[in-house]
Amino acid sequence: ERRAHTIPYQLSDPEARLYAAVTEYVRGEFNRAEALQNDKRAGTVGFALTILQRRLASSPEAIYQSLRRRRERLEKRLREEEMLQRGALASFDAVASLPAMTEEDIEDIEDSPDDEQEAAVEEVVDQATAARTIVELKAEIHTLTGLESLALAVRRGGEDRKWRELSGLLTEIFSDTRQPPPAEAATGSVPEGVATSPAQKLVIFTEHRDTLNYLEDRITKRLGSKEAVVMIHGGVGREDRLKVQEAFRHDPAVRVLLATDAAGE
Repeated sequence: ERRAHTIPYQLSDPEARLYAAVTEYVRGEFNRAEALQNDKRAGTVGFALTILQRRLASSPEAIYQSLRRRRERLEKRLREEEMLQRGALASFDAVASLPAMTEEDIEDIEDSPDDEQEAAVEEVVDQATAARTIVELKAEIHTLTGLESLALAVRRGGEDRKWRELSGLLTEIFSDTRQPPPAEAATGSVPEGVATSPAQKLVIFTEHRDTLNYLEDRITKRLGSKEAVVMIHGGVGREDRLKVQEAFRHDPAVRVLLATDAAGE
C-alpha cells in the first residue's frame, strides 16, 4: 500500500526574498510576452518562465544554475548583436529568432524521453526572452545578475529549509531504533508507519538534474559515504540503469537512490 505524507516547512527569510524577486521578474516578463504580436512566440517565452518558477520551487541550486545559464546565454546574444550593429542604432528583434511553440509543441516536449526533454527545455529556458531591443536585453541581463546573486547567497548561506527537513528525515530513517535519537533528528519527523533502520532503503525523486546533483553532494556528505548514493537520470544508459537498480536492491552499502522521471520510465 502506498501512503503519501506531506512534510511542511517554512521558507527562511533569504529564501522568501529570492522567491519574491524571481516571481516579480517572471510576472514582468509574462506581461512583456503577452504584448508580443505573436501568440506562438509569446507561448515560448511563457513556457521558459514557467520552467524557471518550477526550478525555484525545486531547490536553491536549481534556480541558481538556471539563472546563471540564462544570463550567460543572453550575454552571448548581446555581444553578437553589438558586434553586428556596432556604430548603428541599437535595434533588433530577439523574439523573431525564437521557435514558435504551440501548446502541442510544449506537450510533445513534456512527453518526450527524459534526456531529450531535458535538452529541449534547457535550450528554450536559456534563450527565450521577450526583449526586442538591445536596451531591453541589457535591462533583463541586469535583472538576472541581481537574481543570480540572491540565489547564490541562499545556496552558500545554508538557508535551504527543504534540505534541512530532508536531512532530519534521513537522520531518523537511518537511525538505529535501539539507540536514542540524535538531537538533529528534531528537524525532521518520520511519518507514522515508516520503518527506521540503518539498513533502510530510500528512493528520492526530483524533476531537475541540478537538484539531483545538489542532493547527491549533500546526502553523500550527510551519510559519510560516496557509495551510499546512486543515481538514475536521462543521461544514464539502459545497461547502467540496470546496474544501478541491482546495486540499490542488493548492495547493503547503497542506501539512497536519487532519480528523475527516467527511473519511473
